[in-house]
Amino acid sequence: MCGIGGEVRFDGSTPDADAVVRMTGAMRSRGPDGQGLFNDGGITLGHRRLTVIDLSEAAAQPMVRDDLGLALVFNGCIYNYPELREQLRAAGHTFRSTGDTEVVLVAYAQWGEDFVDHLVGMFAVALVDRRRRRLVLARDRLGIKPLYLAQSPGRLRFASTLPALLAAGDVDTGIDPVALHHYLSWHSIVPAPRTVLRGVRKLPPATVRVVDADGRSHERVYWRPDYLRDPAHADWDDRDWRDAVGEALRTAVRRRLVADVPVGVLLSGGLDSSMIVALLAEAGQHHLQTFSIGFDSRGGEAGDEFHYSDLVARAFGTDHHRIQLADDDLVPAVRRSVHAMTEPMGSHDVVAFHLLSEQVARHVKVAQSGQGADEVFAGYAYHQPLTRVARDDAATTFAEAFFDRDHAELTRVVDPAYACDRDASRELLATDLAAPGAQTALDAVLRLDTHLMLPDDPVKRVDSMSMAWGLEVRTPFLDQDLVTLAAACPPEHKVAQGGKGVLKEIARQVLPAEVVDRPKGYFPVPALRNVDGPLRHLVTEALTAPAARERGLFRSEYVAELLAEPDRAQAAAGSNKLWQLGLLELWLQSHDIR
Repeated sequence: MCGIGGEVRFDGSTPDADAVVRMTGAMRSRGPDGQGLFNDGGITLGHRRLTVIDLSEAAAQPMVRDDLGLALVFNGCIYNYPELREQLRAAGHTFRSTGDTEVVLVAYAQWGEDFVDHLVGMFAVALVDRRRRRLVLARDRLGIKPLYLAQSPGRLRFASTLPALLAAGDVDTGIDPVALHHYLSWHSIVPAPRTVLRGVRKLPPATVRVVDADGRSHERVYWRPDYLRDPAHADWDDRDWRDAVGEALRTAVRRRLVADVPVGVLLSGGLDSSMIVALLAEAGQHHLQTFSIGFDSRGGEAGDEFHYSDLVARAFGTDHHRIQLADDDLVPAVRRSVHAMTEPMGSHDVVAFHLLSEQVARHVKVAQSGQGADEVFAGYAYHQPLTRVARDDAATTFAEAFFDRDHAELTRVVDPAYACDRDASRELLATDLAAPGAQTALDAVLRLDTHLMLPDDPVKRVDSMSMAWGLEVRTPFLDQDLVTLAAACPPEHKVAQGGKGVLKEIARQVLPAEVVDRPKGYFPVPALRNVDGPLRHLVTEALTAPAARERGLFRSEYVAELLAEPDRAQAAAGSNKLWQLGLLELWLQSHDIR
């Protein structure tokens, strides 16, 4: 797990190596164990290293194989690298290291652009094919590892984080009106390829982009499940699906143990993380370290789920760490977590993940987490009504349950200088849901959740907050084989029992019933959910700061209305409209974007 960056020139000039050094310097937290730089004519690669697999210098990056004419920087983990290495050795290749980085490089030597089809894991890759004079960029299937791009005449820069590109300089930091429309509509989610800044884009998940020496490029999406029923499963009943999904999940959890350092678990006390602990114990993992976090309660709302996490820790004999924080810790933590965000993320549990990751990184370098289960297995409340509507009605039903604001309200929120002249969020929603390949309304929404929304919400949140402390987090519910199987699973098995029905049936075999049948919870941070106390002052300060007034993103009367009547700030699915606005300004100001 690392931070990668680079610059390629198309106009014959020399890349700005100092700019690449600034990029890697901005990603020091992602790779505190080492750094490297590679120059080759029109391209410079930079790397920050977090040692997890093959801790020796033989696995240092940028990795160069002169005999193959290849150079590589890589962020992530390839879980099947031992099997791939043996396969590649059988094909006549040799290796100088024992880790996964060289396996990625040699896989390209063997299979060319199709190398990604052989990788099981999470990854962002930048590979220089020196003989063909091209740069190959690739991102894993679920977008777990990020890759940001900034293109200008004659030049392309790329990095693991958006702030790293800002550190390099010469980026168009104007606000993208379409991205702002998405941010304010979809709980601060801005799907790839856009970011909130006009000059920065993201390589979409499951995408390979090949950039030639003259700047021309082509790309392909190399993976996307169909969300259709497989005739081979036509006679499967509840038990068959439970057993198949259970075996796929067990494989996913075992895969994510590959490391030359200990692997812990972020144990919230919810169903998903508790299942990971249970399955690791079942696989023979002893003295597993688990971690939970809690905050002050507020207005009758509990600020922790320690009852459940303690129950699971006792049941499986883990070395459990309970982290309790007071509201007084929140304001400075908010400022630090906002600065660590690679993009503005309004989910109230971002701060919790940041604080949790800080503590976890003191004990382990790698941890598994339950992110993704709700999107893949229909765990949210808005999934339930989608089982009762026609395929053509999916967009309307989803929008009513999920959107924070419709287009009409946005005209009252955004200053005309930043307003989008069309309902861009509803258009993108309708296009994605109408695409062929999803059998029912719920299939279409789960496809949207998993492949468009998830990479830019929980996945991005976990990567940003964990890597801010040099912690590698692995997500077994986003295993490519498990997701493919889940896509073929009939929706009724997923929405059963209030959501995630098939997972709950698996859980009943390994977890205490109290954990399986508990009410659904989220990372509870009451002070952030309600934006009260000192946090209200922080948001007010951000929205009324000189930089905010000069920028003029939002209509002043709308901001004043929310500040005067905070009860009107509650939006869909527990999000907070005031926090969304304040968070965006805090992020822009934190990175000195004007």
